[in-house]
Amino acid sequence: MELPDFHIPHAEKIEWMIDTHGWAMEPVAARTDTDPPLAGYVYTIGYPEAFGFPEVVVFGLTPSAARGLFDMVADLLRGGTEIPLGVALTGLFDGEQRCVFAPLAPEVTVDLLGTAVAWRKGRPFDAVQLLWPDRNGFLPTEVGFDRRMVMAQPVLADWP
Repeated sequence: MELPDFHIPHAEKIEWMIDTHGWAMEPVAARTDTDPPLAGYVYTIGYPEAFGFPEVVVFGLTPSAARGLFDMVADLLRGGTEIPLGVALTGLFDGEQRCVFAPLAPEVTVDLLGTAVAWRKGRPFDAVQLLWPDRNGFLPTEVGFDRRMVMAQPVLADWP
């Protein structure tokens, strides 16, 4: 018995995810050919169109962990919650841990979110980096942040 061919073009997969869920998610493998190396990351595609909120990029989490976060943010936005940008927020993570949706510069956005750029055929869009705390509650730009986590969560946004 021959199995059907499930290989479809990447752009069609993205379209299918957006048609099915309202937005898509794109994981990007770590880059070891850069100096310094760039950690793997995951980002959304379609948030601005679905929710009027920037695309979200998160470093250092597995795609399944990022999916859970993106689903939670999507549910909040769908429910009418306004999420401020560029300020430390409490309540998104368990244990009253803080996080920040830090705006990314357009040139950083274009470099990081290639599939989102292609999906929009080059039309500009906003994006934010979701900065999450270490085990002690420190954000990546704060004194006290676990230095072992710096490579896993580089800060490419301009914050604070």
